Amino acid sequence: MDRRPVRRRIAVAATAVLAAGTLALGAGVAGADSQGKGDKHAKPVTKAQVLGLFDRWNAALQTGDPDKVADLYAKDAVLLPTVSNQVRTDRAGIVDYFEHFLQNKPAGTKVESVVNILDRDTVIDTGVYEFVLTDHGTGEKSTVKARYTYAYEKQPNGRWLIVNHHSSRMPQG
Repeated sequence: MDRRPVRRRIAVAATAVLAAGTLALGAGVAGADSQGKGDKHAKPVTKAQVLGLFDRWNAALQTGDPDKVADLYAKDAVLLPTVSNQVRTDRAGIVDYFEHFLQNKPAGTKVESVVNILDRDTVIDTGVYEFVLTDHGTGEKSTVKARYTYAYEKQPNGRWLIVNHHSSRMPQG
């Protein structure tokens, strides 16, 4: 009795089951993104919208209110600020940093930006910006050029918040 046809049928059946399982797994993984925080029918964020998030942050700086600036950061955000050696990992730390930073009346301007849209709910804006700072004692103005990275996540309410913000002074050279 020739057993090859039986083995072939078993092999074909096993391959079909494996393929079906792989397709189901793939569909589940592919669907994971659409099951995320954002509305799966929402339009993807544009680079222009991401760049506008900096404008919103810069406008909050202009208010002089550290709480308004901190409102743009997620509850568990990390801030690695330009003019402080302390890593800020909670709202109190972020507010504390901006209480001091805002005394210099900072006004930011982007020099260069690279936007990476990772998915509907996660974007990164990286580049170089300059801040004009006013010494609160003398009134003298100075410009600080720095590298930056903002990572934003879209919250369940649709609002984009900063989850990671790193800024470091450009090396003198």
